Amino acid sequence: MKVLLTGADGYVGRVLWRLLRERGHRVVALDSGLFAGCALGPEPEEPIDLRIDLRAIARRHLEGFDAVLHLAGISNDPLGDLDPAVTFAINHEASVRLARLAKEAGVERFVFASSCSAYGAAGDAILDEEAPFNPVTPYAESKIRVERDLSALADDRFSPTFLRAATAYGFAPRLRGDLVVNNLLGYAFATGRVLIKSDGSPWRPLVHVEDMAAAFVAALEAPRERIHAQAFNVGRDEDNWRVRDLAEMVEAAVPGARIVYAPGGGPDRRNYRVSFAKIRERLPAFRPRWTVRTGISALKEAYERFGLTLADLEGGKLVRLARIKELLAAGRLDRNLAWKAA
Repeated sequence: MKVLLTGADGYVGRVLWRLLRERGHRVVALDSGLFAGCALGPEPEEPIDLRIDLRAIARRHLEGFDAVLHLAGISNDPLGDLDPAVTFAINHEASVRLARLAKEAGVERFVFASSCSAYGAAGDAILDEEAPFNPVTPYAESKIRVERDLSALADDRFSPTFLRAATAYGFAPRLRGDLVVNNLLGYAFATGRVLIKSDGSPWRPLVHVEDMAAAFVAALEAPRERIHAQAFNVGRDEDNWRVRDLAEMVEAAVPGARIVYAPGGGPDRRNYRVSFAKIRERLPAFRPRWTVRTGISALKEAYERFGLTLADLEGGKLVRLARIKELLAAGRLDRNLAWKAA
């Protein structure tokens, strides 16, 4: 297929781009470039085809495509909290506008990167795709609004699919250090302390970044009747873990490391366990390869190979919120997180 991949220069986007090309798809990569240069290790060589803000996309950019895989947007809760109005403008309004333009241009498939964070404050129950939403952040709420509005666009000519990914982890060219496993391991590697910033009790479902990318390919290539206007939780049932369990895995993987709790770290309202039975049954092509333990081992090797430092882990290279604050302070972005003219 000819595929437009938005957010192609992101944490998941870089991995998905490579996988799509390996599968023989023709990929056009679109990204605004906010995180160019943010890499642990060599800068990715593949160029971005369309260096454009999601809010500036026109119908002409979408003509001739069979599918859109939509990853672009404000990427996590802390960044989403920076300015909720901007988060909704980008994640919700611009995403729905993109889908409408895609439908007008004759694009038949639209796979949206949603999130299990939409389940929010849910406790110990195992949640399937029919469970009620209980979002606690603007980021999570934005995902819910997009699912709602894209569902209204679904018809015989336009088929949206919603992939509610678990919390991603693992090494990728555009590495993120602000994800729970990557962060816990990063602190252990750089300081010898496995720093838990909550009380350790919240549940998190996890998915390796490569498995998350594989889910998009599985949805793209699946028969239409299996994925039309459907939501899928993306991950493995075995990888629902409490934060303190993840910390113990990291402690075991890094000799001499010890678990410490950040002062004032109370319970996190984001607390949910998720069932992945539907994707396992409906999309058999999706076969996760990674466990959290094997992912930690591979990520530790990458940290060793590229010499991760505490400055890397806490600065704009690996933390999305820190990067955006750097660009704002330098006057390169306006208050709406759009590039200023050179």
